[in-house]
Amino acid sequence: MELRQLKYFRAVAGTLNFSKAAEQLHIAQPPLSRQIQQLEDELGVRLLDRSSRPMRLTNAGVFFHEQSVRLLERIEAIRDETRRLGSGARRWMGVGFAPSILYDFIPQAIRQFSLDNGSVETSLLELTSVQQAEALKAGRIDIGFGRLRIEDEALENVLLAEEPLVAAVPAGSPLAAEGRIVLEALLEEVLLLYPASPRPSFIDQVLQQFAARGYRIGKSLETNGLQTAIGLVAAGMGVTLVPQCVQRLRRDDIVYRPLADRKLGAALIMTTRAGDGADHVLKLRATIVNACMARSRGTCRPLP
Repeated sequence: MELRQLKYFRAVAGTLNFSKAAEQLHIAQPPLSRQIQQLEDELGVRLLDRSSRPMRLTNAGVFFHEQSVRLLERIEAIRDETRRLGSGARRWMGVGFAPSILYDFIPQAIRQFSLDNGSVETSLLELTSVQQAEALKAGRIDIGFGRLRIEDEALENVLLAEEPLVAAVPAGSPLAAEGRIVLEALLEEVLLLYPASPRPSFIDQVLQQFAARGYRIGKSLETNGLQTAIGLVAAGMGVTLVPQCVQRLRRDDIVYRPLADRKLGAALIMTTRAGDGADHVLKLRATIVNACMARSRGTCRPLP
């Protein structure tokens, strides 16, 4: 299937007339008809009912037309943006983030960066720390914000902050009445862990902190991510641990409680490619560090 064929079909579907479509495309009608026939042969279905007067789209043709128009619009948008970036009029910045950072200061800092640097196109991608490391090395993103330090000589990690973990428990649970929750109490519940993959992930960070204190988790359930875990807590299916900033996600059916062991925490880590001196990357790093240091709990130190 060729891009040209999709454009030809869009014209034919829009006019339902080969002559008018050929005129619109500035080509002769016979090659246009051949290209549409080849497209139908490749798909193994008829897209046009040529026997009806006027000609009409088949059910498969209606679906293919809708999808191909969306695809062509997306391709044209990519082409235009690529040209703008290539001309130097705009630069592209890929930012990877773990879901829990949405409730902290980083989104506001990125927004401020975008306002101050209007020529930089910022694209946000939800990725785990492991996925961020892969995307950084592949050039799909320029900077990542996660919870795990990925050891790799091709990457630079900066610890922005150490954030306490809090327990998210169902509003109707006896734990909701506790001032501070001890870890032993959590071991009696189904512990919801996230994300299930790829590993290592925040799951491993939580498990390591339990193991370091001599606790072995009994009942647990691995989920796809933070939002799923929160939803399951709300349904009364267990409890979960989240970084303190997630408390901003308020729900009537969930209560957040601090832990008696205040040393249980989650790191907030900024990761870039080692030695990346691109101007827009340096500017975003500086914006993040300044926003971080303006907070009393900011750390902002490179990790070896």
